[in-house]
Amino acid sequence: MNWYYVDAGQQAGPVDDAQLEELLRSGRIQNDTLVWQEGMANWAPYSQAKTPPPAAAPPVAAFPGSAGAAGAAREAVCVECGKIFNLDEMIRHSGNYVCAGCKPVFMQKLAEGAKTNIAGVMSYAGFWIRFGAYVLDVLILLAVNVFIGMIAGLTMSQAVGVKPTGAILFQLILTGINLAIGVTYEVFMIGRFGATLGKMACKIQVVTAEGQRVSYGRALGRYFAKMLSGLICAIGYIIAAFDEEKRALHDHICNTRVVSK
Repeated sequence: MNWYYVDAGQQAGPVDDAQLEELLRSGRIQNDTLVWQEGMANWAPYSQAKTPPPAAAPPVAAFPGSAGAAGAAREAVCVECGKIFNLDEMIRHSGNYVCAGCKPVFMQKLAEGAKTNIAGVMSYAGFWIRFGAYVLDVLILLAVNVFIGMIAGLTMSQAVGVKPTGAILFQLILTGINLAIGVTYEVFMIGRFGATLGKMACKIQVVTAEGQRVSYGRALGRYFAKMLSGLICAIGYIIAAFDEEKRALHDHICNTRVVSK
């Protein structure tokens, strides 16, 4: 059964029992970290979490210093943005809470029948929307590389690699520069914003299995793992169309997910 936990004041998860234990061993959570799973009547510290009577949806989490610590819980996690707000600043829908800032988006999703983040369920981006984002990123990097090549004195065809210049060393240097630009672009954008410009345009982003921001180190590893996905007729990319969580090979390797914003 999946668990949810509080990380830096925000709801995180879901994770299974093994992943929760690994978070404890790694120090990501402590014995006093609040956790919850379906069937628990309220959030409880990890060390005290047991199987209580069933509950329909995650209840309000009481945090140290809040009114809930002394009586009824007065703070809750917004199911849209994952941040914690006072109950007086939130609305309730089907046992879940939404902050004032997310209310318009949440209500619009309900009106359109779109997927919401109720109960921490992530909405995975499909194969074609990911492909569209990839094409946009390729075009962006191609434009940058052509511009740099032309500054270096190459013709348009030479800049895109159609015709070699005869200067092998010069070509190798430009190739190294292009690679560095590609690595820097993706690692910075994924690590800082969770999405490249192409993904931003398609309103998707890269997250961890727990729905958290991807670190720069993981973003770097994911960039090189994408090279493996491109081998053998891009089968590593194609498997995203058939995976239950729409994961490509590099997502499996780096334990990431691509979700709709």
